[in-house]
Amino acid sequence: MFNRTALDFLRKSTIYEVNLRQYTSEGTIEAFMKHLPRIKDMGVDVIWLMPIHPIGKTNRKGSLGSYYSISDYKQINPEYGDLNDFATLVQQVHQFGMKIIIDWVANHASWDNIWTTKHPEYFCRDSNGQFQSPYDWSDVIQLDHSNPDAHQALTDAMCYWVENYDIDGFRADLAHLTPLSYWVNARIQTEKIKPGLIWLAETEDASYYEAFDVNYAWKWMHATEGFVKQKHDLSVLLDALKMQNETNPPHLFQLYFTSNHDENSWNGTEFEKYGIYADAFAVFSFFFATSVPLIYSGQEIPLTKRIEFFDKDAMDWSKMEKQDFYSRLAHCRKKVCTSDVFSFLESKHKMLCMKRGDDENHVFIFMNLGEDMEDFHFQFEVGVGYRNVMVDDADPIFSEVHVKLNPGDYILLKRI
Repeated sequence: MFNRTALDFLRKSTIYEVNLRQYTSEGTIEAFMKHLPRIKDMGVDVIWLMPIHPIGKTNRKGSLGSYYSISDYKQINPEYGDLNDFATLVQQVHQFGMKIIIDWVANHASWDNIWTTKHPEYFCRDSNGQFQSPYDWSDVIQLDHSNPDAHQALTDAMCYWVENYDIDGFRADLAHLTPLSYWVNARIQTEKIKPGLIWLAETEDASYYEAFDVNYAWKWMHATEGFVKQKHDLSVLLDALKMQNETNPPHLFQLYFTSNHDENSWNGTEFEKYGIYADAFAVFSFFFATSVPLIYSGQEIPLTKRIEFFDKDAMDWSKMEKQDFYSRLAHCRKKVCTSDVFSFLESKHKMLCMKRGDDENHVFIFMNLGEDMEDFHFQFEVGVGYRNVMVDDADPIFSEVHVKLNPGDYILLKRI
């Protein structure tokens, strides 16, 4: 139905989520743009901007409000800059050979959204005729999904950003709270302007693949956190992946991550969730068969604190101790993830062993997810050499590898 050219691109791509408010002390588009060369060098292919729109002031939470409380779908948050700044950002991202997608909030808007006076019929009302908040989200009001005019206004705004600013797609906030028919129609209309857009949905509802290319791998995220904290058996992880593959259509993708803006602020950093296994699960996210990996702003620092959600809490870029880690993963992914070829190898205890890539171009991945050191031995095809992806000038390995992996350790061996 849709031009799915984004799929071949995403198969070997890495997405980088940008929290403009917290990225720099200035919190502006202009200040963020100084990081683009570094982000490109890291191997990032897609930049996802958290909501760029003005934030509502009525019933605002905290001093700055929620990124997801939108007061005008066709404007830029003045804290970030203006429309010219955004146009320059898109141009620079494209000049670096990357794509840029923006967050889209279609389920709710701020209490003082411009439509509340111009088109109050776009919003739901309670029994007293007052605007109504979804759930306990007191800083936003519910859009009326039974009103086709409201949906068309949202779609027109999406088309505005594609047509006037040449963006490359959308990340849909809580996509399943908005009817699938809206997203299908929005994709039809936006792709008439620019075919092959990237469509990322924050949902695990497989029916939404009708409109989207990538959904979320929430079940995997919860399974991995439970695995670490509850000391589950390795079969729990393998069963989660099997269930996910049975639920989702083949050859479409899920977003894998160890952190994002919600996880970091509300549930804890990847180190709180995974401890010594955080890096190993990040490695997994780059190479699983249907994965599109996500790096959240600051993970390359690394981000060892929870970032405030409603107030200013700038990231400190004086050190970037994990930049090389993510760079090696992203660049290796480009080389070996040119197809969906993936297999698990025989594992023992809590050693997870995988192969990603075809016979001529692949990487073996071994990670110790247990509590004890593993003395690990693996036999390669005779005459084939491998090199450790994570070590500069590593000596090639032939015939077999024999390593001792401590808990949380991993090794990536790419065919030479």
